[in-house]
Amino acid sequence: REFSQKTELLARVFDHDKQRYFKGFRALTLGWSDGNTFLPLHFALMSSRKPKNQLGSFKMTDQRSLSGRRRSQAVRKMNDVALELVDDAIASGIKAKYILFDSWYASPRMFAELLKRQRDGIGMLKKTKKMYFRYRGREMDVKSLYEILRRSKWSTKSRYLYSSVVSFQVDNQEMPMRLVFVAKRGKADQYLVLATTKLSLKPTEIIQMYSRRWQIECYFKVAKQYLQFDQTQIQSYDGLCGHLAMVMLSYDILALAQRENIDERTLGDLFYDYGRPLPDIEIAQALTWLLKTISGLAEKFTL
Repeated sequence: REFSQKTELLARVFDHDKQRYFKGFRALTLGWSDGNTFLPLHFALMSSRKPKNQLGSFKMTDQRSLSGRRRSQAVRKMNDVALELVDDAIASGIKAKYILFDSWYASPRMFAELLKRQRDGIGMLKKTKKMYFRYRGREMDVKSLYEILRRSKWSTKSRYLYSSVVSFQVDNQEMPMRLVFVAKRGKADQYLVLATTKLSLKPTEIIQMYSRRWQIECYFKVAKQYLQFDQTQIQSYDGLCGHLAMVMLSYDILALAQRENIDERTLGDLFYDYGRPLPDIEIAQALTWLLKTISGLAEKFTL
């Protein structure tokens, strides 16, 4: 909302993709997926915790009300709010084996907190030197481990580069995790690092599971292009939350309709065979076929 001036809780938020600040909000979204259908479930419209980045008015409201709790939630840490959304989903009876998230939330503490909730996380780690783990008795970061694996005699696989089990220390407790190094598409000299606390998962299964997180990006694209996700003139924070809730509900209805709709294209080659046009035949060939058919019928009914 670059042109807004009086929108409640408006803030300067940093876009890590474009590496610059924008005026607006961050829509922290939690969704559910079974691999085919994605349903947005919960959200938090995030402002900024830093006073220097706060632009809009910040009203004091009763913290016992939903409106007050949302306003208080908007200025807390993103990782803490993400766990609150997960807790709300679990309390609502929504079942999920794994929780997928990108590098913004992928920290050892996040994985540890999910384990306390009896959930395994699958996320993409940042290639930073601020995050250390233990590998074969040595403390190192992700880049150091990658260089060690490159110098080793281990051969790379067709779908991933390397896979290893490391341990992070959270609150004086060791937490084992599996790391999978994947080559970045189109850039052979770059790589991505996926991590999970579910050690029994194979590297290919981890890659396949994490690829489902892309569905939430598809949701944002559809919501922005067709459901007016970011096209509203509402200035109150409650109104913005209501607008976001209606967008999510609209997407849920579309996702349900798509799931129940029978798409003939799923028949594969049969769909193309059914849609293949019949070849044109000459009039002489058509008459010949018709005479043969009639004579055949006459022979069958001859007594």
